[in-house]
Amino acid sequence: MGRKKETITYPSGTFSTSVSTGSTPMGLDLSSQTIEHYRPRVSYYMREQAGDFHYGKLHPMKPHRLTLTNHLVLNYGLHKHMDVFEPRRATEDEILEFHSSDYIEFLQRVTPDNQKDFANCFAEFNIGDDCPIFDGMWDFCRIYSGASIEAARKLISGSADIAVNWMGGLHHAKKYEPSGFCYVNDIVLAILQLLRYYPRVLYIDIDIHHGDGVQEAFYTTDRVMTCSFHKYNGDFFPGTGNIDEMGAGLGKFYAVNVPLQDGIDDRSYTQLFKTVMTAVMETFCPQAIVLQCGADSLGLDRLGVFNLSIDAHGECVRFMRRFGVPMMVIGGGGYTIRNVARCWTYETGIVCGTELPKELPHTVYHEFFGPDYSLHPQLSGRVVNHNSKAYLNQLTARILEQLRYLKGAPSVQMHEAPPDIQGFLEDQERRDKDIDEDREGGKENRGGRREHVAEFYESDHDQDDDTGLDV
Repeated sequence: MGRKKETITYPSGTFSTSVSTGSTPMGLDLSSQTIEHYRPRVSYYMREQAGDFHYGKLHPMKPHRLTLTNHLVLNYGLHKHMDVFEPRRATEDEILEFHSSDYIEFLQRVTPDNQKDFANCFAEFNIGDDCPIFDGMWDFCRIYSGASIEAARKLISGSADIAVNWMGGLHHAKKYEPSGFCYVNDIVLAILQLLRYYPRVLYIDIDIHHGDGVQEAFYTTDRVMTCSFHKYNGDFFPGTGNIDEMGAGLGKFYAVNVPLQDGIDDRSYTQLFKTVMTAVMETFCPQAIVLQCGADSLGLDRLGVFNLSIDAHGECVRFMRRFGVPMMVIGGGGYTIRNVARCWTYETGIVCGTELPKELPHTVYHEFFGPDYSLHPQLSGRVVNHNSKAYLNQLTARILEQLRYLKGAPSVQMHEAPPDIQGFLEDQERRDKDIDEDREGGKENRGGRREHVAEFYESDHDQDDDTGLDV
C-alpha cells in the first residue's frame, strides 16, 4: 500500500506542544529522545466475529465495543493510512507457550450446555461472576490471542513499525486460571514472541486496573520491564500494584508500579506519565514496546474512577509513538462502550499521524454516540481528585530512585531466531476453516446469573441509565 508523506499536526487541547516547557521533576527533558517527524508503517488487526461474543446480559465486558470501534475506524477512512489484516486464530500449541495444559483443556471442553459436568472445576479455575462460561469462549480466546501473536510477528519481520490490535490487551489472565474478565493472556503470548528477536521489551499499561497477569509472568526476568499506571488502595481489583512490587531475582527493579488515587485529571496524569516513561526509556532502552490502552481509565467509565479525557489518554500513545521504537498497541478494559470506541478510534488516528475531525462519521451505530456525536465528549469532573501535588511528587521521586538502581540496560546474549517463526499448524487451520460460517447470530441469553455489582443501566443498548445521566 502506498503511503503519503506525513506532516504531524497536534490538535488544540493536547499536551504535545508543552512537553518540554517549564520545569519537570528531577530536571528531565521530556522530549530529548523523541522523533518529531516519524512516519511509521502501521498494521491494524480486526476480525468481524470478535464483536459477536457475549459474556452475559448483565456482565460489564461487552466485546461489541470492537464492532463500534472498527466501524468508526473505517468510516473515518483510517484504513487508507495503514495495512488492515484479518488475523488467523491462535493454535493450541501457541497458547500453551504460557498457559498450563489442564487449564487450556478445560477452556476447550466446557460450554454453557455442559458446564454442570465441570462444576467441580470452577473453584480451581476461578470461574464465577467475573469470569463466566459463555458461548464460544474458547473461540473468542483464540481470535484475540491470534491477533496479538500475529501483530508481534509483524514487528519482528520488520514489515510494520506499529501494530494495532484492539481485540487484545486482556492483562489479568494467569498461567493456570482466568481473572478479571480475561481468559487467555494474549499480551504474555505476544511478548514471548517478541523476546525471540528483541533483547528487551517494555510493557506499559494505562488501564485503570493493575496489569497483574503480565507483571507476574515476567517478575523474575530483566528482559521485560513492566510499567503499570493504575488505581491502587489495596482493595480495588486486582488488589496488587503497590509501588513496593519491584520484581524479584534477575527481575528486581524491573517491575515499575505507579499507584494512583481516585479522580486524577488530565494534566497530572500526562505529566506523570511523560516523566516516568522518559526515565524508563533512558534507563531500560527497549527494542520493542507493548502499550496496553485500557479505556476504563477514562472519566465516566462504568468501572472507573479517574477523570481522564480521550485527549489525555491518547496523549500517552502519542508520546510513546514519538520514540520511534517498534510498538504494539492493544486494547484492554473499558466498559462504557461508546467512549471506548471513540478513544480507540482516536488513538488509531494518532498512530497513523492523522488528525480526525471531532464530528463522528455516520455509521449504522450512530445513535450510540448521542447526544453529542463527538469524538471528544466531556468526561471529566465526576470524581474528586485525591492525588495531591505532594503525593505525585513523592511518587515520582520513588520511581526515579528505583530506576537508578538498574545501572543501565541489561546485556543479553543473542542467539539465532528460530526458523519456524511463523509457527503455523496447517492441520488445525484446516479444521477451523469454516468456524466463522457456523456461528449464528442472536444467541439466546441465559438467565439465572447475578447482576454484576458495577452494572447500573437498564437497556441492552448500553446507553444512559434510568436517571437520564449520560454515563
